[in-house]
Amino acid sequence: MAQTAAKKAKIEPKKEDKDVEMKEDPPVKTQAEINALNFEDVKEQILLIEKSLINKEARFISRVLRQLSATRKKLNNNVLHHLIKTFVSDNYENKSSLLNYFPTDDTKEEKTSYRSILSEVYIHLLSLINLIDTNRLGDAIPCAEALINKVIGVNKSVMYVLTAKSFFYYCRAYELAGRLYEVRTILHSRLRTSTIRRDAEGQAVLLNLLLRNYIHYNLFDQAEKLISKSAFPENANNNESARYLFYLGKIKAIQLDYSEAFKNLNQAIRKAPQHAAIGFKQAATKLLVVVQLLLGEVPERHVFREAHLRLPLQPYLQLTQAVLAGDLAKFSKVIEEYGDKFQKEGTLTLINRLRHNVIKTGIKSVALSYSRISLGDVAEKLQLDSPEDAEYIIAKAIRDGVIEAAIDHANGYVQSSDSADIYSTNEPLKAYHDRIRFCLDIHNQSVKAMRFPPKSYNDNLEDAQKQREREQQDLEYAKEIAEEEDDALL
Repeated sequence: MAQTAAKKAKIEPKKEDKDVEMKEDPPVKTQAEINALNFEDVKEQILLIEKSLINKEARFISRVLRQLSATRKKLNNNVLHHLIKTFVSDNYENKSSLLNYFPTDDTKEEKTSYRSILSEVYIHLLSLINLIDTNRLGDAIPCAEALINKVIGVNKSVMYVLTAKSFFYYCRAYELAGRLYEVRTILHSRLRTSTIRRDAEGQAVLLNLLLRNYIHYNLFDQAEKLISKSAFPENANNNESARYLFYLGKIKAIQLDYSEAFKNLNQAIRKAPQHAAIGFKQAATKLLVVVQLLLGEVPERHVFREAHLRLPLQPYLQLTQAVLAGDLAKFSKVIEEYGDKFQKEGTLTLINRLRHNVIKTGIKSVALSYSRISLGDVAEKLQLDSPEDAEYIIAKAIRDGVIEAAIDHANGYVQSSDSADIYSTNEPLKAYHDRIRFCLDIHNQSVKAMRFPPKSYNDNLEDAQKQREREQQDLEYAKEIAEEEDDALL
């Protein structure tokens, strides 16, 4: 045993203690260094805007605007002051006003590098966004007015995307200030101009802004007239299409066209960004749940279980449970508890209409449970005021085809009829038709959303017939050359 232990001692190397290398934390950047980096980021975006103007392609500006949500977080007084001082020329009439909005103690001198009007408008737009984000609405309104007066005077096709974004934040400033009604006239005027110029981006944004304006003041009839007399551009981007479908769904729901509202809201949620726009998807889903309940359908359970929807949809889950149970007391309790929330979200008007659905559901359950029941017992179970109310409601339910029953007015009871076989009716055919139409709509929307190369690309390609002819000619030419070479050798 001692020899074995000795061998092991010889074989095993002695372990040496090693110092543990500690990773040092990266040095913390000062605010001045962060401002310098943010300044360089915006500078790169300005170079892209200049490239867009030189090449006359709006896609570079679109790329810059897609980064706007990240860019706005990097802005502060220091960064904006240096941007205005560096890239905005002295001929820009609002330069002094913009500099006054963003005072700074940094006396660092930047080398001036004046750019085109597009870059100046973009910096003006960033200034407006920062004023809105910092809730300086007193300065944001005149800044927005100056920005719109500037973009109206520029008529360049590459400018259309930037103009549309400027109008969006112009309306946002007025909405936060409670003066949204003041911008309606100029929006109508610009919508006519954008239509004449075939500015698809401008048309989409301005039409959505007008619909939002009308819905904000509950002017649903005027919004419907605007929709009927204007056409939403088919080549608009997905974000604007989603907004348009959401507003359209809300208008249709208010006007009792629930089937059309359900279809539009479904499409709006599908067109929304997959991993962003959480607030939009929450608002659209809330409205969709209410519309489904008004249609007599049950929302899917997984809708209430999604991570970003679980808490916001909690009141709507309780509402759905009350409607499915036909419990009028629970329905009234939910409205009393969350009435202010529903009012703020703009769904209270539609939710109040669900009272009839709750009563209909209760009548259905009573008709299935009892072959004969007195009107007084029905009024007690549904928590109605009197048997006369129960008689009226049941008569309306029978007329609408909700239940199959007969009322004995003399004896004061309801006699339920045997339930008919649903497969002997047209209901299965209608259900299949709706599903097939839904699938075809998805297919058509997908085809429209696909991107294809420009037509000029096809001009450079040969079709199969021309290619075969050219190859045949090349082959014959090669044979002629070979025969000539053979003759020369002979």
